[in-house]
Amino acid sequence: MISVITGASAGIGEAAAVELARRGQDVVLVGRDPGRTARAAERVRAVSDRVPDTFTCDYTRLDDVRELAATLRSRYGRIDVLVNNAGVMTTERTLTPDGHETMIQVNHLAPFLLTTLLLDRLGSRVITTSSRAARTGRLDPSDLDRERRRWSGWLQYGDSKQAGALFTVELARRLEGTGVTATCFHPGVIKTEFAPATFMMWMVKNVPGMGRSVEEGASTMVHLATHPDGAAHPGRYFAKSAPAAVPARMSDPALARALWEASATAVA
Repeated sequence: MISVITGASAGIGEAAAVELARRGQDVVLVGRDPGRTARAAERVRAVSDRVPDTFTCDYTRLDDVRELAATLRSRYGRIDVLVNNAGVMTTERTLTPDGHETMIQVNHLAPFLLTTLLLDRLGSRVITTSSRAARTGRLDPSDLDRERRRWSGWLQYGDSKQAGALFTVELARRLEGTGVTATCFHPGVIKTEFAPATFMMWMVKNVPGMGRSVEEGASTMVHLATHPDGAAHPGRYFAKSAPAAVPARMSDPALARALWEASATAVA
C-alpha cells in the first residue's frame, strides 16, 4: 500500500504520514524543505522500521511539479493513495515564476497538475486538503489570479480552497468506473506554523482552548486514506471524518468543469 503525501514535512501531512506508517502503509513524503522532510522521515522510520522515500518539490515552480511527477512515475507502477496536502496562506499578493498568484498555484494549480500527470498510476484514492474557508470563496475560473477583482489574502485563500473542493467534484466524475475515488476535507483550525503572519493564527496559538493538535487535524486525512468512507463517497467534502454539507459553489458540477478547463489551460 503506497501513499504519496505532499506537504509531509510538517503539520498534518507529517502527522498523517506517521500514523499511516504505524498502520503498515509505505508512505512517500514530499516536502519543500529537505531538512524538515528528512526529520519527518525519521519519525516515520521510528514507528515502522522502514525508511520512507522522500522527494523535495517547490510548488511555486510548475516545472518542479512536472519533474516530481516524472520521478514518481518512474519509481512506482501504482500509487494507492495520493494526498494533495501542500498549501500556503499569505496576506501579500505575490506572483510565482510561472506568473500565477501564489496561493492559487500552490493550493490548486500545482496539485491539479501533479494529479493529472499521475492519473494512470492512481490505484485507489485521491485526497485533497480543503478548508472551511472554501465556503467563503467566490471562485471565478476566468480570473483565478484575482487580477480583476478586489484583493484580499483571505478572499484568495478561500478561492484556492474552494478550487480544491471543485477539483474533487470534477475529478470524481472523471474517475467514475475506474475504481479510484476522490474526496476532500477540512482538517479544522490547527496549531501549526501555517499562516504565521495572520492575527487569526496568532490567536489560535496563543489563546487557550483555540485550535486542534496536528494529530487531531490529520485524523480525517487518515480516515479517508484507510476507511471505507474514502471509497464510498466520491466527490464529497468531509469534516470530522464524516461527509459534510457544502454551499452550491463548492459542489456545482458546471463550475467544477469550468475550473478544470481553466486549470488545464493555466498549467499547459
